[in-house]
Amino acid sequence: MNGAQSLIRTLVDAGVEVCFANPGTSEMHFVAALDSAPGMRGVLGLFEGVVTGAADGYARIAGRPAATLLHLGPGLGNGLANLHNARRAHSPVVNVIGDHATYHKRFDAPLESDIEGVAMSLEGWLRRSERTEDVGVDAATAVAAALSAPGRIATLILPADASWGEGGKVHAPIPPQEPQVVDLSTVEGIAEVLNSGEPVALLVGGAACREAGLRATSRIAAATGVKAFAETFPARLERGEGVPAIDRLGYLAEHVAYQLDGIRHVVVAGTRAPASFFAYPGKPSDLVPDGARVHVLAEPGQDVTRALEDLADLVAAGAEPVLQRAARPALPSGPLTPQNWADVIGALLPEGAIIADEANTSGLLLPAATAGAPRHDVLTLTGGAIGYGMPVATGAAIAAPDRPVVNLQSDGSAAYTISALWTQARENLNVTTVLLNNRAYAILRMELQRVGADSSGPKANELLDLSRPDLDFVKIAEGMGVPATRATTAEELAEQFRRALAEPGPHLIDALIPPIF
Repeated sequence: MNGAQSLIRTLVDAGVEVCFANPGTSEMHFVAALDSAPGMRGVLGLFEGVVTGAADGYARIAGRPAATLLHLGPGLGNGLANLHNARRAHSPVVNVIGDHATYHKRFDAPLESDIEGVAMSLEGWLRRSERTEDVGVDAATAVAAALSAPGRIATLILPADASWGEGGKVHAPIPPQEPQVVDLSTVEGIAEVLNSGEPVALLVGGAACREAGLRATSRIAAATGVKAFAETFPARLERGEGVPAIDRLGYLAEHVAYQLDGIRHVVVAGTRAPASFFAYPGKPSDLVPDGARVHVLAEPGQDVTRALEDLADLVAAGAEPVLQRAARPALPSGPLTPQNWADVIGALLPEGAIIADEANTSGLLLPAATAGAPRHDVLTLTGGAIGYGMPVATGAAIAAPDRPVVNLQSDGSAAYTISALWTQARENLNVTTVLLNNRAYAILRMELQRVGADSSGPKANELLDLSRPDLDFVKIAEGMGVPATRATTAEELAEQFRRALAEPGPHLIDALIPPIF
């Protein structure tokens, strides 16, 4: 058995069943070894950012890691943006980075680079397998590190000679570190804050954005009157009919200031105290109201769901959660607008859907439109690195092939990782992409004004415009093997969305809407 074979078999034994790959010469023995491991599915991405984003989406839905296979430092670098998002989502991901043979590195070949230097920015687990006989144990350790609470990126660097060398050994799975239980004294201290009579906000994140955590949060809010919020960009938020509707904290600092107006205590559970996404001249970065105190119920890595349930038992004994009732918007009519396209989605969203949301400015009204839709999951842009939506939708569809995946995708972000459509076509994934085409970097138009910069110059505005030429997403999708249509009215969007959901395989709808900004 060579090192590559021991690596793949160890990964499979540890529950890693999918490898998203964009390999090169150094990884050829890993590629060949896939045929000796029927339990591992190989999925090709044409760009490393698709590979890493797909691994993120897979992990968010499956709750376990996929592997990525990347080619040396440049391959890792190309995938770094979506690994950043995965890091912020606490997604378990196992990167396998091929490298030159150990004896070849001293020749400084063209692709020689500091792989460790790139990988260290991910703040996860990192190891280089120097010997073939160590590859199996290193792989098992990588999976355990990725799965250890709260979830992280594990990067294993695999020199070519460690991969092709004989003497590989399969290693048994290593148990990951479980979430730490929050001390009862901490829970009791938070209960005192909630019972103080002063205004309190409860901000939940991480695993608390799943049903059990939301139910406990709703019980606490119902019994104590605290204002409950989910973090602005949750990795996975369960919502819809039958699930407590907990509003997300706003993106804009002004919105957060309104939501937290008058609050004297901010309790955080599974996330961090709110801060502005960017710095703005003359505006605070800390969004905790002046004079308010921050209290931590549970850190990331602790069992936030149990902590919330323990807190609910103390302050809300007998209280029931407030569950979202079924409510859909009426199907709209007329030319598409930033509001009515969201109403179409809310009116037609199927049961069990997974929304990969990268609608950006076009999606400001989406949460209200889908609040009472059938139960669904929403995956959001946790790290702010755009180009995540299409790859994450791809990985989510592989993790849950029996669920419809809906990618709500802004046009500017789509251009970063558009080749994910090719992977969706090759794998025949049930992903419906609604491409929100306003032919602008609308969010940057907004930010240009918010930072106080002069927004009147023609050169500045040229850099925020996506016309001349217009991107023809119908032709692009069809060139990638994905059936595509174009919608200019709410009626057309509704008809095309229904048809796409009813047919197997991927579809794209190019929805032409005016920009908000």
